[in-house]
Amino acid sequence: MKLRRKILLAIILLVFIPVILMGSVSYFSYSKTMEQKSSNFYWVSLLETDRKLNYALNEITTVSNSAITQKQIQRILKQAGSPVTYEQRQEINNLFNHSMILSFDIYSKEKLVYSSANSMSFEQMKRQNWHQAMEAAEGRPIWSGPGENGSAEEGKPLLIQARIIKDFYSLEDIGTLVIYVKPDILDQVFWDAATLKQGDILLVNRQGNIVFDKSGAHIGENTAFPFLSVADGSGKGDYVDKYAGESSLITYLPSHNKEWYLVAITPRKLINSESVKIRNIAVVLVLLSLISAFLFDRYFIRRLVSSIISAVNGMKRVQQGIFMPITKPVPALDERDLLIDGFNRMSRQISELIEQVQLEQARKKEVELQALVAQINPHFIYNSLESINSMAVLEGNKNISKMVVSLGKLLRISISESQQLVPLSTEMEHVKHYMDIQKFRFEDKFSYRIELPEELKYYKTQKLIVQPIVENALYHAIEPMEGQGQISIIAHDGGGDILIDVADNGPGFDQDTLLGLWDKDWEHLKKYRENGVGLKNVHERLRIRFGAYYGIMICSSPGYGSIIRIRIPKIGS
Repeated sequence: MKLRRKILLAIILLVFIPVILMGSVSYFSYSKTMEQKSSNFYWVSLLETDRKLNYALNEITTVSNSAITQKQIQRILKQAGSPVTYEQRQEINNLFNHSMILSFDIYSKEKLVYSSANSMSFEQMKRQNWHQAMEAAEGRPIWSGPGENGSAEEGKPLLIQARIIKDFYSLEDIGTLVIYVKPDILDQVFWDAATLKQGDILLVNRQGNIVFDKSGAHIGENTAFPFLSVADGSGKGDYVDKYAGESSLITYLPSHNKEWYLVAITPRKLINSESVKIRNIAVVLVLLSLISAFLFDRYFIRRLVSSIISAVNGMKRVQQGIFMPITKPVPALDERDLLIDGFNRMSRQISELIEQVQLEQARKKEVELQALVAQINPHFIYNSLESINSMAVLEGNKNISKMVVSLGKLLRISISESQQLVPLSTEMEHVKHYMDIQKFRFEDKFSYRIELPEELKYYKTQKLIVQPIVENALYHAIEPMEGQGQISIIAHDGGGDILIDVADNGPGFDQDTLLGLWDKDWEHLKKYRENGVGLKNVHERLRIRFGAYYGIMICSSPGYGSIIRIRIPKIGS
């Protein structure tokens, strides 16, 4: 997977998903909390409504309790065949003097005895759906709401209380009292009930009929609430279900009347409307995250990845040997610029190093080629020198013999190809043989001394680095002199390095003379001695072999001689 896609995936994992999860969890948690709070609110409201309903109905029950024990009602029921006089009517009416009582009927065991208004006959009364429950109550009052007794369907909703009248002394059943109560008593109770906006409170019986509701729109309708099928009907609770085709929170509570339930209906959209703000905030956050991610990708990731891709392509070109710098169309002024600048600097340095190595290798090959051209077959030289030495011995010329022996050893060291590094003692021995040969030529023109401490003899060095320096001093310093020349070759311990000083008492030279010799193209010169470029040759070979820290240092001044210092590393045997 490419880097840009990885970064976008990381943004999705670290930003989008947490924001979506946080918004979803907050939305559903808040919705659940609102549902719980709504349920608790309705439980309190239902408890208060049931308390008011109980109080209102108890007022009617108190009136009926007092009336059925009065002698006027007891007498007309015990003397059912006698007509009810005007005075008795007045007395009975006064017993039911309550603002919520619309009318009432008194029945004996066989017929209607007294009615305050034109009401149902004894036969109609026995056919009412509450009649059987009334008989089972044995004198306790039973209630039938507008949605139960059919009055709501007729357009005249009434609340009915019915009860058996017993003899005051024998407690035998002597009649029936039916009281018709105005629905205003329920309106007052339910109107004061606290509900949420668009919420409703129902009074439902065990058969699922809506006895009464606050809105008045569903009286008499039948429902199928699952809690109605519970045997004891003593539990309260809440759940979510559809009511009137709309998902709603349904909270229920058993009423003081065992046949009734108080039910609160709250549409879920009403509850969730409080959570819409959180949902909208979550959506806005997601959109802002998307816009931020787009801008982040547009103005940062794409440029960053572009810089990295440029660096990768540059590395591929470097692998192919193409050292082309990376261009920056728009300066970033941050780490991307440092990356590109660092790569360009590295590429430039590598290119320069390769050119330098190639140049040094070319110089090395040129030196080796010149050495090969100048070489003579070693065996032929050795055999020839042995013949000359034998003839000198036979003739008794010891100087010729010594010169030939020194020359042979000198050549043996210089033209040997078996080793590039030789002990420092061997290098000094090579210089000694060279100086001995030159002594035969110059006789007493110069003297020399070689000092090599015992502890430095066995350190390795590149061969033929001292002899060219000595040769340069001999031909450019000693030979032009009129007096006695002196050459000193002294090795010192320089800590981690070895210092070899080649000093002479020649005329010396100035800086311009040195630079003139140093700037010559020594690779195309045939004779180092005649052109004075042995110094540069040694310096370049030491730098190629040991690094730029090593080489030669020249100290000279006209009239004061010269000192050439050679610095080489300590290389153990």
